[in-house]
Amino acid sequence: MSNPARQINNRRLPPLPGLGRRGTSPQTQRKSGGTNRHYGGATSPRDRYNNSYSSQQYDMVIQGHNTIGSASHHHNNNKSNHSTTSTDALCPFDLTPDAVTSFLNDNPEFLEKYVVRNVNSDQLERWIIKRTQNANKENGKRRGSDVENGINGESELRDGSGLLRWKMGHHPDKRKILQELTKDIHQHPNKAQVLSELTNCVASAINADGFNLYLVDENGRDLYYFKPNSNNTKNSTVWSGRIGNGGTLGAYIAETQEALRLTEVLGDERFPDGIAVGGETAQAVLAQPIIQTNSATLGVVELYRNAGNQQFTDEDEEVTSSALQWCPVLLTCQEVMAALGVDPVDVLGSITSSFLMWGGVATSSAEICNSILVWGAFGIYNAEMYHGMTKQRKLNEFLLAVTKSIFQDIVSMDTVIMKIMNFAQKLVNADRASLFLVDNQTKELYARIFDIGNGLGAQPVDGQQKEIRFPMDKGIAGHVATTGNTLNISDAYGDDRFNRDVDAQTGYTTKTILCMPIYIRGSIIGVVQMVNKTHGVFTKSDEESFETFAVYCGLALHHAKLYDKIRRSEQKHKVALEVLSYHSQCTEDEFSQYKDRVIPTTLPDVTLYEFSPWGVLNEDKPQYVLYMFKDIFNMSRFDISSLIKFTLTVRKNYRNVPYHNWSHAFSVAHAMYTVIKTTDNIFNPLERLALFVACLCHDVDHRGYTNAFMVKTASPLAAIYSTSTMEQHHFNHTISILQRDGHNIFKHLTSDEYKKVLSDIKHCILATDLALFFPNRAKLKDLCEKKEFSWEAQDHRRLIQAIAMTASDLCASTKPWQVQVSTVKVIFEEFYAQGDEEKAQGNQPIPMMDRDKAHELPQSQVGFIVGICLPCYELLANLLPGTQPMVDGANTNLKQWKVLVDEQKQKEEEKLKKETENGAKAIENKKD
Repeated sequence: MSNPARQINNRRLPPLPGLGRRGTSPQTQRKSGGTNRHYGGATSPRDRYNNSYSSQQYDMVIQGHNTIGSASHHHNNNKSNHSTTSTDALCPFDLTPDAVTSFLNDNPEFLEKYVVRNVNSDQLERWIIKRTQNANKENGKRRGSDVENGINGESELRDGSGLLRWKMGHHPDKRKILQELTKDIHQHPNKAQVLSELTNCVASAINADGFNLYLVDENGRDLYYFKPNSNNTKNSTVWSGRIGNGGTLGAYIAETQEALRLTEVLGDERFPDGIAVGGETAQAVLAQPIIQTNSATLGVVELYRNAGNQQFTDEDEEVTSSALQWCPVLLTCQEVMAALGVDPVDVLGSITSSFLMWGGVATSSAEICNSILVWGAFGIYNAEMYHGMTKQRKLNEFLLAVTKSIFQDIVSMDTVIMKIMNFAQKLVNADRASLFLVDNQTKELYARIFDIGNGLGAQPVDGQQKEIRFPMDKGIAGHVATTGNTLNISDAYGDDRFNRDVDAQTGYTTKTILCMPIYIRGSIIGVVQMVNKTHGVFTKSDEESFETFAVYCGLALHHAKLYDKIRRSEQKHKVALEVLSYHSQCTEDEFSQYKDRVIPTTLPDVTLYEFSPWGVLNEDKPQYVLYMFKDIFNMSRFDISSLIKFTLTVRKNYRNVPYHNWSHAFSVAHAMYTVIKTTDNIFNPLERLALFVACLCHDVDHRGYTNAFMVKTASPLAAIYSTSTMEQHHFNHTISILQRDGHNIFKHLTSDEYKKVLSDIKHCILATDLALFFPNRAKLKDLCEKKEFSWEAQDHRRLIQAIAMTASDLCASTKPWQVQVSTVKVIFEEFYAQGDEEKAQGNQPIPMMDRDKAHELPQSQVGFIVGICLPCYELLANLLPGTQPMVDGANTNLKQWKVLVDEQKQKEEEKLKKETENGAKAIENKKD
């Protein structure tokens, strides 16, 4: 950026006080004043020319001679007499053309007064046109002469004001400039580029040597210089500095919003850094702010002329101010056209034509009228666009309100229909509205709400909503429903399709009708009919707005239908749950039977790990559950009736499957009971409660299939629960049992205790999914090996709970051998049943579930105990030594299974040997 310190070696210093520039004629309003000082810097040919040229002129002015008249005289080797002559010294015989020319050059005030008083405006315009044309013809010759003499074209003195040159210049040239501006604006919709092109046009109009465009950032604190020739939008601006006094001229203008016309840009304490770009050669500057309609500064424009050229005039400032005042309007118009998708070339073409005439004051009454008409047309067009955007904005707001109202309050189909009709009536200012739905089965249109007027619908008769139906091929609505075409009828009685019977019955007179179909997925689901526009007839604009509204109507009706279906499904679901609840909970007779029984005070061997739960009779198992519950909990906090109902209902909700039934649940609950009894109350009361109840309910409503099978067969449960499918269902079914009347065994707990117990129950039931066992075991084993396990850490306690649940679930592998064998047979019967179903579906089950591979059962059990059971029991016994009998029982059974495996192998070897021998004998017999 430029500042006086940088400019010392590159250009002239500010003029010295008292040595101002002086001019001798309108054509030569000023000469470059002062002397160029150089501080060690090399001088360019242009600098040397300016120095000698300025010095020569200054000397001649002191001697009383005018060295420069018009530009044409200067370039004709000063053929005219330049000596100053007073009016008293002139004589008639001295009135030669050269003498008159010299006199007029030395007395411009007299020339001006004479022309104003004696020459009409038309004659002046003809002179100026002729003068401009002659100047254009001589332009090439002058430039060639200047180049030969080493003169830079930029330092050439200028003729007349920029306003007059713009006005009287060649019309095609001006049109070309503005047409290029229009094209650039169309191709570059960026605000900065539009402003740059407009500023470039203004600079050409006033013959500025250059211009700078600065943009104010969004926060209004910084100024950025726009590089007009940058093709990269991201790098088209360069930071110029902070807005305020004491910096550059642009920063000052942006701060004060003041327009300045300067004859010398340097030496002003308000902006000591001058102009940021081009300051090395610039002298005269015309700076103006670009102010938006909200009084905020959008940017700053600097137009400059280099040293040795003319100063800017009032006319130049007027042209610049007039053009820049249109910047906000132009940008707004551009944004509007972009929003509406309008091609801006047509509109901006009108601006171009108008600016051609108004840019320098129209030259005839016809041009003035034409300009006014053009600007009037543009104003009308702009007003129409504004009106259109305003109307579109109101429509968008209306549709948003409709969407919110309809979708927030979907209570019933009738409610949605009522709202749609009320909104539609307001949208097109109709007196009445009706909405008919299509019944595709009967090919009829029907409506329970119709003829909405003043926001009121048809009233129900005898407490029931009256419904009307008529064929789809009858009336206006029927025609629209059949054809799908919108009908806008300005005279209902003049249309043969109109059914006059409705008016005859109601006494209402129908005049205008707007009827439109409502689509969903390409099918007509209804028809909306507006009757009698309050003022005039329904217009094309009403049709367009109503068509947009009809889309929202379709969505609302579709969602209302879905809501009705969901609501009916919910009601059916509630009825089904009620029926299921009745048939899946204990009866009063069952409850009375166990209520009258006395809970035993002691039961032999029940606390031993070797105890066989499968040896307890089915009808006695609830008594055992109540005993174990009483043994490990304080019964004073429990309601015995709720506990009995809960236990009996849980039993009833276990399905009659081979293994995952009530007997299995009882065995798992007993295993957890023995763990709790042999671990010195290491679990707190709430943890014990959660563990025992979770074991009792961990497989409730089990269907006898694995999670993998449920997912593979796309079971509804698998759709509801994506992971741990059956375990998630078991927990939720447990909650449904607790929520039944008289079954909440936790009602004595506080709110926090209740939440804690339910959370632990869910955690424990989900832990019975073997897919979760392996990561749980790995975490707990790692803690033990690193000796980081702590009973004080809640997450560590939850890990040991999960392992205890798995150990209890697999307790059959720890029981005596005969119990183990009989239980395994039952388990595999359930597995084979699933395998049989997989085969029926065309799938091959895994070997463990393939009935044809039943001989592999011993080997399967060895792998099961070694891979899952023993790692689980050993880890549990490491933390809970009282559970060591589970490890011992599993090892004992493992030995037995290995014996069976060896026996199986021996049998297979003998069978193979026998088959080999028989084969050999058969071969020998064939030889014989």
